Amino acid sequence: MESRAKLLGHPIHQMLIVFPLGLLGMAVIFDVIRLVTGSTGLGIASYYMILAGVISGLVAAVFGVIDWTAIPSGTRAKAVGTWHAVGNVIVVLLFAGSWWLRVPDHADPPTLAFVVALAGAGLSLVTAWFGGELVNRHGVGVSDGAHVNAPSSLSQRPAREQAGT
Repeated sequence: MESRAKLLGHPIHQMLIVFPLGLLGMAVIFDVIRLVTGSTGLGIASYYMILAGVISGLVAAVFGVIDWTAIPSGTRAKAVGTWHAVGNVIVVLLFAGSWWLRVPDHADPPTLAFVVALAGAGLSLVTAWFGGELVNRHGVGVSDGAHVNAPSSLSQRPAREQAGT
């Protein structure tokens, strides 16, 4: 099932999700290092990475909703997509809460801010699995007729054709 929202032939949602996953995941890793080393600079970096991760997560969600609306109702893919979406809304809310708790002191946030971010990171692993399930098991966001010798998406030729023909 092809994506409804594409850029240069590729699904926009799949291109964008690397930003919130990377930013929010690294914020938690920086928090762990900050707790071990006491580095206030890492606390400040986590604060801004969470802000950027929440914003980029909301942008990615717009394109995810566009693709989700194309999944046929009553299918397992629609159910998996719903769990993926609802879980990611919770992830963004958890990280937004963590960010809010950090506002008074970016460099040395309260422990609760770290715990909430850690919960968000744990849930993001589950929602990322759901996203992988959508693409790898249900073919959501995959070009119709995709195969190992498909022509470049920039060629404007259907994926079912052979490259070089």
